[in-house]
Amino acid sequence: MNALIRTFIAVELDPGFTENIRNLQDRFSGFDLKFVDPELVHITLKFLGNVDELRIPSLSAALDSITCEPFEATVRGIGVFPKPSNPKVLWLGAVGNFKALHDDVEHLLEPFKFEKDEREFTAHATLARVKFLKKEQKNAFINTLKELKDIEIGTMWVNRVFLKKSTLTPKGPIYETLHTVYMD
Repeated sequence: MNALIRTFIAVELDPGFTENIRNLQDRFSGFDLKFVDPELVHITLKFLGNVDELRIPSLSAALDSITCEPFEATVRGIGVFPKPSNPKVLWLGAVGNFKALHDDVEHLLEPFKFEKDEREFTAHATLARVKFLKKEQKNAFINTLKELKDIEIGTMWVNRVFLKKSTLTPKGPIYETLHTVYMD
């Protein structure tokens, strides 16, 4: 039996953003959140789930056909899913040609029969998962969100896409790059 590996396709953030992301997460340290390691924060284009390791070479080859041109992106803005009154995920926004890149990836993966994303794609990088917010903390959380909604982390050049393996551990996920696509 072949091994199944938990995989996703992502754009990595500029390593120069790590300190700003850490500082931003510190602003939420008073709440019961499970933070993503600032060095691992990324923009997921598509979560593939458990994939037979024998499919990785053909997935990689398909991704090598990405036609989206490299583009400049700005990482800015902060928000939550699904909504401020019931936050589950705290995220950092990203502005750039991500929708075209996402659509390109979706199209290239059609032959593999992965489930299509049901929701409209929103380029974002998860900062934390909200474990629990006490009633009396909700307002403070929402106010912190409002205060930081226009925060700008920086601008970066998007010219690579990564096929990643994610191994879940009690200390958090471990990511490993299985394939890199250089956009040109």
